[in-house]
Formats: sequence, structure tokens, C-alpha cells
Amino acid sequence: MAIDITTAIIAIKSDAQVSVNKEDINQITWHDDNPTNITNEQILTKQTELQAKYDALVYARARDISYPNLKEFAEAYTEKEIGGDSTKWDAYVIKYNQVRTENPKG
Repeated sequence: MAIDITTAIIAIKSDAQVSVNKEDINQITWHDDNPTNITNEQILTKQTELQAKYDALVYARARDISYPNLKEFAEAYTEKEIGGDSTKWDAYVIKYNQVRTENPKG
């Protein structure tokens, strides 16, 4: 996902009233007259910063969709803690650790 110009502007000033035509830094319409005088350079710097933060978390997004679901966790944990059978828990831990190995932190 690419961080767009509007997102960068809102990150600088959360209540900015703005629209951007064709994602062009030179086609910004300030509906609030840009009261804090946000510059194109500030916008591009913030856009680069936000993109770097987003890109740095690619591993986390991959993990999120790959981890075993909460139902599996609850069932495995309950059987281990209440039923005394760790078979499902052991399988859950293997799946969990596999996801972490396949999607290491940057």
C-alpha cells in the first residue's frame, strides 16, 4: 500500500480540510486555506516517514493473517489447563512458532 498525500497531510494536521487531484502534490486544494502553512516539502517528508513505518511492519501484517485463529488457541489452552491434555497445545505452539520463523521482524 502506498501512503497517499492526504494521509500525510492529516498526519501533520488532523483537522486539515483538503483534497488532492490525481495524487499530485501540485494539485492540492486547501478547503481551510492551509492555516498552518504546511509546505509540499513537509508533506513529502511525512509521506516518506509514514511509508517507511508501514513497510517496516510487513512482517506483522503477514503474521496477523497466518497465526492460528483464536478458537484454536482457546480450545488448545482449555484442553491443556482443564483437561490435562497438551496434544492440541503442543500443535498450536508449533504452528505459532512456524509463523514467527517464516515472518521474521525486519
